[in-house]
Amino acid sequence: MLRLLRIRNLAVIEAVELELDPGFNVLTGETGAGKSIVVGALGLLLGGRASADLIRTGEPQATIEALFEDEQGTEFMLRREVTSQGRSRAFINGDLATASALRDLSQRLVEIHGQHEHQILLDPVSHLPLLDGHAKLDTLAGEVAAAWREVRTLREHLDRSRMDGRERSARLELIQFQLNEIEKAAIKAGEDEDLAATKAVLVNAERLQRLCEESYSALYDSDTAVLAGLGQVWKRVGELASIDPRFVSYVEARDDIKSQLEDLAQSLRRYADGIDASPARLQQVEDRLATLERLKRKHGASLEDVIEQRRVLARERDLLMRSEDTAENLERELATASDGYLRHARELSRQRRAGAKRFAGQLEMMLGDLAMAHTRFEVRFNDTPLTEHEWAESGIDTAEFFVSPNPGEELRQLARIVSGGELSRIMLALKTMSAGERAGKTLVFDEVDAGIGGRVADVVGLNLHALGNRFQVVCITHLPQIAARASTQFHIDKVVRGARTMTAVQRLDESGRIEEIGRMIAGTSITDPVRASARELLASAASKPNSTESSRVRGQAKGKQKAKGESESLRRL
Repeated sequence: MLRLLRIRNLAVIEAVELELDPGFNVLTGETGAGKSIVVGALGLLLGGRASADLIRTGEPQATIEALFEDEQGTEFMLRREVTSQGRSRAFINGDLATASALRDLSQRLVEIHGQHEHQILLDPVSHLPLLDGHAKLDTLAGEVAAAWREVRTLREHLDRSRMDGRERSARLELIQFQLNEIEKAAIKAGEDEDLAATKAVLVNAERLQRLCEESYSALYDSDTAVLAGLGQVWKRVGELASIDPRFVSYVEARDDIKSQLEDLAQSLRRYADGIDASPARLQQVEDRLATLERLKRKHGASLEDVIEQRRVLARERDLLMRSEDTAENLERELATASDGYLRHARELSRQRRAGAKRFAGQLEMMLGDLAMAHTRFEVRFNDTPLTEHEWAESGIDTAEFFVSPNPGEELRQLARIVSGGELSRIMLALKTMSAGERAGKTLVFDEVDAGIGGRVADVVGLNLHALGNRFQVVCITHLPQIAARASTQFHIDKVVRGARTMTAVQRLDESGRIEEIGRMIAGTSITDPVRASARELLASAASKPNSTESSRVRGQAKGKQKAKGESESLRRL
């Protein structure tokens, strides 16, 4: 669960802090106020790509911090810093970490559904991975992909083994040169990210040392040192506690506070002493980074790719150096690898087809709770397995989602018939299905209300509220029906202060929610009748908060005319 999010100097945000609650939280405000920047900040914090363009104009760096708590009650403080030069550093519980470490941790804590993510459903290539994820076939799919890469590599090696002597010699010379270059570098996975973080420290070494020394002095050495002055503070607080028991807890915490401040002082001293600010050390780090970047340009996007390329090159070298029977041996190895690939791929295909029926049934049930009660859904596979020349990392299947949102209409390709509102609801259902049962998880939806309105919006809001009973839900919305269902509402506004634009966030109380929902209903003309409508909407939402309500709404939806945003008779083709 996301308990606290703090953002500084990101885009139009100067300083924003949100304390989120369990359940269903909504962020509302005018278009362009900065709502999606908040979601973008969370994505950046969780390992997204950093860029200098993100920094607020005139500021040296942006900082995003968040406090998470998982289902075991363990707290994680995450921080990401991005400088105006485009460099970034990440921290987990105060310790320097790589962006990949943040991404790994975030998979346990958060799922973000982006503003236009539902559009991926329009590409049939995305359908098999969605099915595999729901059917828990990711491991088997990974084995099939690995087996395919082995087949592909052996095919390439077999082709090269048939080279004439001159071609083989030239190829061996190139392979050996590339291997020597990679092996001489002795790279380690993730090393470049660690070095980039180290470089950021070294570049700012003088500033870091100065800040540490000034902080240590303020705590210990100066005439007005905090630790020295605390004695007088505690003496007075003790007198207060002897009169009013409400101060007793502060007196009892005295030793802990003193210990924490002393630990901070010593940490500041150790950190400052441990910084190697020499130009030679900085040059060493920059040279190493240049070497790693050169290898990545030649052999892959990441150091993991370079390490894998080393393995592939070494294997190819060994094959080319073997005797004249290399081609015959490779043919045997290829036949064995192909058999292994087919064995895994056929098992994956079998489980996919069995899982597709469960997947379709569950999705139809969830869509019924989203005012699409008559929807029929089906995953259609290729009738015959792919030929050997068509094999792929995804296996021997092709698959596409087919849907019929209206009774009496035949199933057709999802990409050709659904409206924007239906597409949004299908993605919401898929996200809900993929969330699992991790109670401490945070689900973030950026404008899941695209293309819907009226009764459908109320149903979506009802289901998001129900989802908040299982997870923490954070949703950006423009619809009053959805906002009214929230347990907690924040208003995001863009204001101009001192000729600078900035985003402000306000947690709304009951009267604030009435005004904001009134604005969402009527725009700038918020009259007493509009306020009355907002009160009625909030009261209605509060009277039907339970997840069981969604099933009742689904039952009521049967036989009713389709709401605004849904397709018109499958858009006759």
